[in-house]
Formats: sequence, C-alpha cells, structure tokens
Amino acid sequence: MQTALIVEDLPEIRNWLGQVARAAFPELNVITAARLDQALACVQQNTFDLALIDLGLPDGSGIDVVSALRRQQPLALPVVVTIYDDDGHLFPALQAGAFGYLLKEQPQDALVAQLLRMTQGEPPLSPPIARRVLAHFASASHRRDSLVRQLENEVSLTERETDVLQRVAKGYTLPEIAAQFGLSKHTIADHIKQVYRKLNVSSRAEAALEAARRGLVQP
Repeated sequence: MQTALIVEDLPEIRNWLGQVARAAFPELNVITAARLDQALACVQQNTFDLALIDLGLPDGSGIDVVSALRRQQPLALPVVVTIYDDDGHLFPALQAGAFGYLLKEQPQDALVAQLLRMTQGEPPLSPPIARRVLAHFASASHRRDSLVRQLENEVSLTERETDVLQRVAKGYTLPEIAAQFGLSKHTIADHIKQVYRKLNVSSRAEAALEAARRGLVQP
C-alpha cells in the first residue's frame, strides 16, 4: 500500500481514520477529502491503493466515490467506514464496488487488524457486517448455486488470466502484477478487463469472491 484516500467530513474523525490507515500501513501517503466533490477530484488527479470512505457527506453519498474508483481505478481497494449497519446502506455499497465495510464503533486496534487482512486478499468486514452478508447469501443459496454451475459450464479463463485473477484477489496492485510477469501495466490492465468481462464482475471484491470459489485463494 502506497497511497490512500480518506473521505470524511468531520475533521476529528478524518484525522482518526488517517491514524488507523497509517497504523496498518506505516509508509502510507494519505490524501484527505471532506466533501464528495473534493473526493471525486482526488480520484481524477491521483492513483490510490486504498480508500476509506464515509457514506454521509455534506454534498452527496460516499457510494459515488466507491463507484468512481471502480470505474477509473479498478485495482484500488475502497473500504466504507460508517455508522450505518443496515441492509439499505450495506448492499448498495458492496454492489457499487466496496471491497470492505467497517463500522466506526469498533476500537482502533480492531480496525487496524481488519485492514491488515487485505494483505491476504481478505475483505475487511466488521463482525456484524460479516454475519449480515453471510445471512444474505445463505437466503439466496439455491439461486447462487445455480449461477455457479452455469458459470462453471460457460466460463473458461486462460492460464495467464487465472494467474492475474489470483493476484488481483490477493490485493496486489497493477504495477506489482505487471512486475511479477515482466509485462507492461497496459497489458495487465487488458487481462483484468478480460477477466472481469468473462466472469461478469465489475469490482475487485466480486473478483476476489470468484477467485475464492475457484480455489485460487483462501476464502
């Protein structure tokens, strides 16, 4: 992790989130935004590895920042940090491309530990959120199993695409993946686009779930 975006309108909490991020990744360069328009400008002007995003902003929703990162920086890791633990906030954020969802009520040490899980390719989820997500998927298990069988029958990745998917799921950045294969960033970006298209996913979080299902990373 090299550069992080902190999106939070309250100065005290914004500073605290910066401390949390640096406690997890001491060498992190932190850029902050207090409003939606500022955050979107930051996404246009900088490349981020991590973003900690509050949902309730004075001029809009943090979900728009998540969506912008998904479109413009697909290897960035957007993590929502909020007080909201209900389905009405959780699932729209995940559908927009959030890689994690953390509650501000947790102690700093717990948040740091959950952020560090990203180095193993694991989405950072507060325990109540993880239980809610599991319950949601359990209730739709039959439909999901049917979709999985359909994907297994229809989707085939090349060896290189499989290797790229594995590294995306483990949290490697685009330059890191390119360096590992000795290829250009543009070539790796094309591979990632192909993988996303074949798997019908639109975010790193969805790709990580598919990689775990295929046994490429530990769930």
